[in-house]
Amino acid sequence: MNRSALIVFATLGLAACGPKSGEGEPSAPPRPAPTPEQQAAQLAALPAPWNQADLDNGRRVFARCRSCHTITEGGPNMTGPNLYGVFGRRAGARPDYDYSTALEQAGFVWDGERLDHWLENPRTFLRGTKMSFAGIPDAEDRRDVVAFLKVETGYAPPP
Repeated sequence: MNRSALIVFATLGLAACGPKSGEGEPSAPPRPAPTPEQQAAQLAALPAPWNQADLDNGRRVFARCRSCHTITEGGPNMTGPNLYGVFGRRAGARPDYDYSTALEQAGFVWDGERLDHWLENPRTFLRGTKMSFAGIPDAEDRRDVVAFLKVETGYAPPP
């Protein structure tokens, strides 16, 4: 095989390893983190009981979840799906995540109340889920986590 043919084959081989259309392309830079004042305003704008939450406690309690979930815009899925934009999204519908059949067929949209009940005990909330998390038994801790997620994951109250 001559040198030109080798260059063509090498080029084609490398092109096949590249990103698919729409993948690997630069995305918009992430939004800057909200200031404490912005977070306080977002918290105050939430409906009860979330507006009474302790965001610092929510952040601490969410630390139990960070080994499986990311919450940043454009963040990767891990063992669990990225939670950015979870509120208002149909359960089991985040692209590029392999959900359990139970979640894919759940037929509900995530809101604060559903997430609160889910976090109390995922396995009893929805039988057949693959989430192995035991749950958060304390109601105030769950309230704080839900409020923290609303503030951190792009939640916008309905108009």
